[in-house]
Amino acid sequence: MTVRACLPWPDKRLRSVAAAVAEITDDIHAIWTDMIDTMEAMPGVGLAAPQIGVMLRLAVVDASETRGQAVRMANPEVLHASVQSRTHDEASPNLPGVHASIARPRAVTVRFLNSAGQLEERDFVGLWATSVQHQIDHLNGRMYFDHLSKVKRDMLLRRAKKAR
Repeated sequence: MTVRACLPWPDKRLRSVAAAVAEITDDIHAIWTDMIDTMEAMPGVGLAAPQIGVMLRLAVVDASETRGQAVRMANPEVLHASVQSRTHDEASPNLPGVHASIARPRAVTVRFLNSAGQLEERDFVGLWATSVQHQIDHLNGRMYFDHLSKVKRDMLLRRAKKAR
């Protein structure tokens, strides 16, 4: 079990777009395993590789009640998002001590390379959908608070600075 350290905000890598994964290798599997260990230790329902300083388009999500159901994704992209939204309280280990309610599509269809190296399309709903979208944001150099108004974002970042 390897729990990796999460980059502290405002590390510039958190604002960088991650590189695409060409193929699923043993190294990719090892990174996914470390990511799941790190996600479980937080505890959280998802993690993107840039959060731990690995600048590849890798994410893991496990919003199951029992845990142990992690979906490993490389190069995830949203193909379709529902019109209906869902609001959820989101946070990040990269910016501890703060959180915000974020509205995102309630359901998404995502295409990604799975752990077998196969292209897969899967529907995610509810907390699963929220987490997948949150992780894709990280892969694109965005943070959850980028979905807030400037005033709310500035307030959140000031609270985070005080919390440190």
